Amino acid sequence: MDSTSTKRRRVQRSPSPQYKIEDDDSYEPYVPVAQRRQAKLAKLTSWGTNNEKDKAKLQQEEEEEKEDEEREEERRKERARKERTLLMEAQEVHDKRAVEDAKKTDAEKAEEADAEILAAIASRRKLASDLELAKGVQYMQSLKTSWRPPRFVRERTEEQHQRLRDKYHIIVDGEDIPPPIDNFTDMKVPEPLVKFLKSKRITIPTPIQLQGIPTAFAGRDMIGIAFTGSGKTLAFCLPLIMFALEEESRLPFLRGEGPVGVVLCPSRELATQTYENVLIWTAALAKDGRYPQINTLLCIGGISMGEQSHVLNKGIHVVVATPGRLIDMLEKKRFTFDNCKYLCMDEADRMIDLGFEDDVRNIMSFFKRQRQTLLFSATMPRKIQDFAQQSLVKPILVNVGRAGAANLDVLQVVEYVKQEAKMVYLLECLQKTPPPVIIFSENKNEVDDIQEYLLLKGVEAVAIHGSKTQEERQYAIKSFKSGAKDVMVASSVASKGLDFNDIQHVIIFSMPKEIEDYVHQIGRTGRSGKTGIATTFVNMNTPEQTLLDLKYLLMEAGQKVPPFLLTIDDPRAAQGGSLKGCPVCGGLGHGISNCPKLEDTQRRQMASHRGDDDRGGY
Repeated sequence: MDSTSTKRRRVQRSPSPQYKIEDDDSYEPYVPVAQRRQAKLAKLTSWGTNNEKDKAKLQQEEEEEKEDEEREEERRKERARKERTLLMEAQEVHDKRAVEDAKKTDAEKAEEADAEILAAIASRRKLASDLELAKGVQYMQSLKTSWRPPRFVRERTEEQHQRLRDKYHIIVDGEDIPPPIDNFTDMKVPEPLVKFLKSKRITIPTPIQLQGIPTAFAGRDMIGIAFTGSGKTLAFCLPLIMFALEEESRLPFLRGEGPVGVVLCPSRELATQTYENVLIWTAALAKDGRYPQINTLLCIGGISMGEQSHVLNKGIHVVVATPGRLIDMLEKKRFTFDNCKYLCMDEADRMIDLGFEDDVRNIMSFFKRQRQTLLFSATMPRKIQDFAQQSLVKPILVNVGRAGAANLDVLQVVEYVKQEAKMVYLLECLQKTPPPVIIFSENKNEVDDIQEYLLLKGVEAVAIHGSKTQEERQYAIKSFKSGAKDVMVASSVASKGLDFNDIQHVIIFSMPKEIEDYVHQIGRTGRSGKTGIATTFVNMNTPEQTLLDLKYLLMEAGQKVPPFLLTIDDPRAAQGGSLKGCPVCGGLGHGISNCPKLEDTQRRQMASHRGDDDRGGY
């Protein structure tokens, strides 16, 4: 190819015309409007005209010139506005904000940042069915029930009610709060059940039962918060049993009818425990002969529903379930929620945090009418409380102690143990008290290693964690509860709500990152008014923020704080800020901006989004 052809041809352009203003004879210099007006006025005055026509003409010209002047002023402002760029305005706003920020302390800045994060995570959908949200259905009144407190209770003044609440450190919040009642008989609990409870040494209601049971009997939506081992299960199961008794007495249930209510639990073990309690209490009622049999269905994964065909072939009054299996049964129409009017979520904060929020909303879509909703937990952070307040109908908050506080009946011992010395020291700790003992670890592999080590040392131990089969998990709990095994090594799956008899000692082999899990784990001992010991191993691997949470928790409970924990300083104290607990997890040693629970939740959400994106590519 010719080299000249590769060269670009230079385009010849005609030269730009040049103008010279001096050469243009038609050019007239600009004269301001005001000056032109004065010149015309002087000219007219010099003529000496006085007739009305000239005056009107002069006035009209003045008005036109005034309008010209106003238009010119507007054009000038428009040019000035165009010259003022958005960048300049943004810079001014930034400078103004910088001046305001300079006046604030570090503590005030931190509080503002926390408030922004809390507002961002608070903007979540209400806990209601999709149909209700789509149609904008809102229930304004609580459900009506046939229960009424005894006359002498109704005649008490509000001051008398408050004195009883103050005596048991019960904090309540809400409208038209039902009265507290300190006697099961006065609550109108059936006599056979009262006798059975007395045989189990349950003679008077615990604080959460004292206020919670009348609240539930009255048909009110409720948020119940009380420390571990305080009798929450009876507080939400007894009202459901009474409602079922009332419905069965009116008209016996036939096959395909029911249930009256459902109890949702985050784990299979907790659901099984609740189911067994309901069976015992309903059997005590039916044994008397005056009350009908209440049919209860356990609906969890890992078991064959065919084993409970004898229940499914009759009317169902009560369902105790985990979310996944319950949705499966409802979709298959093995039973319906057409007449269900009672929903309780045990360990409600964990239910929502474990990713069950959409499942719960799905379950609610099967309800055909208004329901009474109760949320119970030992740890209910402010974020969950606010969320629940929006979702319930005129709810009553019943709080016994601070949400997330440790059980005061547990002696907490925190010891610094090097990682390599933990196993050896574990054997020493087991000698502090007689069995049974529970050992907690966050790592599944570590759970298996601890069990294997203990078996080699001649200790009868079982293990339970999420990767075990349902049969293995059931065997571990059954053998431990029966006393056949002395030690149970567990992951956090056994820390939520499970009740074991006479546990005197809990050993936390690896301190959980979230302080909520620690509160649940030590709560396996010191239950129902008994005392217990919780020994916790910490070392250099434990995050400093977790240690700070632990330090404040020990101080709040009046426990001995070891010297190495006392040396950990709170960075918020240096900023002069108020040391309020985290609204997301309830930890006292940090704010929402560095909450490990929030970080973990965001990490899981991002992972699920990435998974969705990957699947979308196929």
